[in-house]
Amino acid sequence: MADALKLILQAERELAASFEEVDRIALENQERVLSAFRKNRICEEHFAERTGYGIDDYGREVIDQVFADVFACEAACVRMQMVSGTHAIACALFGNLRPGDKMVSLTGKPYDTLNKVIGANGYSSGSLRDLGVNYVEVDLTAVDTMTDSQLSEAIARLAPAKLFHIQKSRGYSTSRPTLSNTAIARLGKLVREIDKEALVFVDNCYGEFVEEAEPVSMGADLMAGSLIKNPGGGLALTGGYVAGRRELVDNALIRLTAPGIGGHLGVTFNQNRLVLQGLFLAPSVVSGAVKGAMLFAQALAKVGLKVDPAGPARRYDIIQAIEFGKREALIDFCRVLQSYSPVNAHVAPEPSEMPGYEDQVIMAGGSFIEGATIELSADGPLREPFAAYLQGGLSYLHVKTALRGVLSNCKVD
Repeated sequence: MADALKLILQAERELAASFEEVDRIALENQERVLSAFRKNRICEEHFAERTGYGIDDYGREVIDQVFADVFACEAACVRMQMVSGTHAIACALFGNLRPGDKMVSLTGKPYDTLNKVIGANGYSSGSLRDLGVNYVEVDLTAVDTMTDSQLSEAIARLAPAKLFHIQKSRGYSTSRPTLSNTAIARLGKLVREIDKEALVFVDNCYGEFVEEAEPVSMGADLMAGSLIKNPGGGLALTGGYVAGRRELVDNALIRLTAPGIGGHLGVTFNQNRLVLQGLFLAPSVVSGAVKGAMLFAQALAKVGLKVDPAGPARRYDIIQAIEFGKREALIDFCRVLQSYSPVNAHVAPEPSEMPGYEDQVIMAGGSFIEGATIELSADGPLREPFAAYLQGGLSYLHVKTALRGVLSNCKVD
């Protein structure tokens, strides 16, 4: 235990300059959130419960406006009825694509749970492909090493299209980089030079508040994500959001509810206070999660594990990939991490089939909110190279404690 703590403290010292940059970004984001709260005059009346249809729910409407102001875009919708980030993304895609339209993924194969939404692996009942949307993909995740002419040539081969999809986060991949919002803006600019009418959509899951701005403030038309990831701050019980151009957000809401209803109905199940309070805390919580990911990377690299990104590397999402190379080592890591959770620490996670995933997945994370990946958790598919994808942490101290437990109890060497 003493050796584990010594290693952690050494890693912290080595990361001091990187932590200062994380703190600077967090301060910028906190000021932006606070400004949106002040502008919209948030008060206790916005926390009031509504029932039934939720017609003209003032609290719901002000939450939408606060998120739009925080993300610096025309409109946003925040809904408890969106059961996950995948659902929010699906509403955005189905709401804005029609039979005969073409969707292009610029970042290669999407996150596992989107494959069936798109129908990327063949027939899937109710998928975009099933409804007549054409889909193609190209991997431009090496955008930072490519020239504008190389990127333009690749985009031009697939244009015209109704919608170009960009996934910000790395997903279940140890090789693909997470994209910065600057890289996303560059891709979007090149798309518009080639295909002026096309929409640029960003899967922003795991990326909110890691940088000083969000994709829709840097040129993207639309983005979507989950409230039990970064923007919920660990307090939102469920839900998702879509944000960007107003007509595109309205289309996503029509898909969520029905034509003629859109965003005018839908109660928030007495969650207004938690959603707003979670958003207020999100810059601080996310910065702690980013520091925790850096610390895990720096310490585990010292004991011989392959990590990506490296500890001091600039971060664009909260995910840390840790490669074990062996099935048993991945399972062991997840079980030890689970044992250092505040909830269900006595439970040993087992690999299992999961809806929407192609392989068995092991998930660790005894969280206060089921599946909340802004709380300290790790998961990974049981396939080569047997990597865990660590994310979250409501408090940096918890992440640090869990890391000490991993170093003391895992066979990480």
